[in-house]
Amino acid sequence: MNDTPSVTITRQDKFRFLVDFEPGLGQIVADETPPLGDGTGPAPTHLLAAAMANCLSASLLFAIGKFKGDPGPMVTTATWEVGRNEQNRLRITGVNVDITLGVTGDSLPRLDRALAQFEEFCTVSQSVRSGIPFHVTVKGADGTLLTQD
Repeated sequence: MNDTPSVTITRQDKFRFLVDFEPGLGQIVADETPPLGDGTGPAPTHLLAAAMANCLSASLLFAIGKFKGDPGPMVTTATWEVGRNEQNRLRITGVNVDITLGVTGDSLPRLDRALAQFEEFCTVSQSVRSGIPFHVTVKGADGTLLTQD
C-alpha cells in the first residue's frame, strides 16, 4: 500500500465510472441509478453506506475480540434516506446501520464494554459524523488549473 492511499475513478459512459482501488485491491463499476445512469453498479450513496457498514462491523468485531469473544457470522445492513437541502440539492439525510451477530449476546464476554466503545474505533462513520473536510481541484485535459478550493 502507498503512503497516501488513493482510488482512481475513470468515466466509462454516461454516469458509469470504473473505480480502481490501489494495486492488488481490484476494481468495481459504479453507476448512478436511472434516470441519470443505468444502475449497472452501486451508486455513490451505496458506496458511502457500504463503507460505514463495513467499518462499523469491523470495529464491533475488533471490540468483541478484545475481550476474547467471537460474534460468529455477522450480517450488517445499511439503509439511508435522501432529501433536499435548502438549495434543493439532493443530500444523504441519514444512515441507519443494523448489525446482527451470529451468536446470542449473553454468550459474549464483556459485551457491554465492547458495545460502549466499538463506534469510536470506526474511522469512516466517526469521520462522517464529525464532517470530513475535503478539497477539490479541477484541471483541463492539458493540465490547466480550472478551479481549486
